Amino acid sequence: MTEAYWIAHVTVTDHEAYKGYQAVAPEAFAKYGAVFLARGGKAQALEGAPFERHVVIRFDNYAAALECYNSPEYSAARAKRKGACEAQIVIVEGLETP
Repeated sequence: MTEAYWIAHVTVTDHEAYKGYQAVAPEAFAKYGAVFLARGGKAQALEGAPFERHVVIRFDNYAAALECYNSPEYSAARAKRKGACEAQIVIVEGLETP
């Protein structure tokens, strides 16, 4: 089965409120087997709107990535980050490996 990835670009606008998201979101990621490949760190926007933070998360497959995003656990996390950041999140299927 082909892996899938969340690619998130985030600019935190209220750091105190965003801590609520950070406290709750790991539960969803753990439940769906997420593996963080990049989180924060050095980055430079070469094209498009710049964001403060970039995150890449690997899942076993597209269904698991989508289930995580739509889960009650992640819905609760999203509610906590509402108004605390600007975010763009994409789920993309990886290439098939032989």
